[in-house]
Amino acid sequence: MQNDGWIASFETYAEKVMKESHLPGVVVGLARYGEPFYKKGFGYRDVENQLKVTSDTVFAIGSITKSFTCVALMQLQEKGRLSLHDPIKKYLPDFHLKNGKYVDQMTIHHFMTHTSGIPDLQTFPMVLYESLTEDDFRYDPTIRGNKEAFQPIQTYEEYLVHISQLDFELLGKPGEQWHYSNDCYGLLGAIIEQVSGLNFEKYVHEHILEPLGMKRTSFFLDEFHDMDVTKIYVSREQNGKIAFVPSPNWWDTPVQRASGFLKSTISDMLKFMELFRTGGKVGAERILTNDSVKQMTEVHIWRNPIIKQGYGYGLSIVPDYHGAKLVEHAGGIKGGGAQMYIIAEKGLTGIVLTNFLSTAPTAIMNGAFNFIESRSPEASHVIYDNSVGEEEVSQYVGHYQSKSMNLSLSVELKKNQLQTYVLGSPIGLKPIDKDIFLLEGTMDCVKFNRNVQDQIIEIDYKGLKFKKGK
Repeated sequence: MQNDGWIASFETYAEKVMKESHLPGVVVGLARYGEPFYKKGFGYRDVENQLKVTSDTVFAIGSITKSFTCVALMQLQEKGRLSLHDPIKKYLPDFHLKNGKYVDQMTIHHFMTHTSGIPDLQTFPMVLYESLTEDDFRYDPTIRGNKEAFQPIQTYEEYLVHISQLDFELLGKPGEQWHYSNDCYGLLGAIIEQVSGLNFEKYVHEHILEPLGMKRTSFFLDEFHDMDVTKIYVSREQNGKIAFVPSPNWWDTPVQRASGFLKSTISDMLKFMELFRTGGKVGAERILTNDSVKQMTEVHIWRNPIIKQGYGYGLSIVPDYHGAKLVEHAGGIKGGGAQMYIIAEKGLTGIVLTNFLSTAPTAIMNGAFNFIESRSPEASHVIYDNSVGEEEVSQYVGHYQSKSMNLSLSVELKKNQLQTYVLGSPIGLKPIDKDIFLLEGTMDCVKFNRNVQDQIIEIDYKGLKFKKGK
């Protein structure tokens, strides 16, 4: 029998996080051994008309889509249609890189684990072109610029040609280091099409969504008909102040749907997560073999070795999350944030969806699991290093600019604690090792790099390098 004593405290905490992160709407779903025991909407799916979020509200799930892409690839491997260790060029012979001496060594496995060695290619303005507005070009930090300066990319053929013409250096040999890549996942969608003979969206619908009974999940907004779909919200500067306003256009791109463009509900997502709890079955339907699920949920590379956070296939793995193995993934896209947690040995699964991009879904999800297991809501599985003094901490303060993208981070010292701003929200930095800090309420770390004179010169955040300003 589920003990509900934690619920009131959790809801107070969730509302606090919502307020601090300016979230219009949030929905939370939790299940134990496949049985949902908590579904709750907070706030509004439509602030202007005061329409509340419900457990059936459709939200963007962002990069959690990557786990669906990997399920598709595992299915195709089970059928003998491909091997994860096949080279990319076997299926995409037109895949070339200008300075890519390791191209022939890059495999499907490398793309699935973000270990290809390919850096950020800044393709968003091109692949998203048709769904971008002048407002997006003006305000979004990842795509700022003159719209006329970009050429739209609408097909995989155009995508491959564009990538082949880019002049960049690889980060290293395939398999050497973890670096998140939406582009690689976009190309995995092309491989699924090539091997299955179906377009990517149709394959996912027929082989994953339909068998699982996920009737409120789709890549396409027009398929939701009269369903309860949230508005999406963005922050904009108005009269010198930050305002939170609805946006009329959801981002979409035919060539990167495999990386992060599904929309879903908590009820459908709780069905999907059963795959990883049960070893491939949902009810009577077997979607994957137990061995395929094991491959997806094992650590293939450490993305944060200090806090022992690894990456499997479209899933992040924390082998020791308060004594149990956590399988998780976050999602973030314009007007949407998401976080899913699975602890199979405890039969516990959870999903948080929001209609504003922020890191708050992870804080809320972590808080829910902590309350359920009688921990403090902000308790972390990471051990903090409390030996860093005030004088030492001050050396990290400064403004940092990305070398490859139009993104920046500022690090400030407030009440003897470092904090930075991610997606416009202040987040505390907790020291966990020399020059390595955990972003409070998340699964992410930042690492400060030094020069030969032992001076801080840059931040490494999710593989992106931010150079410190003078």
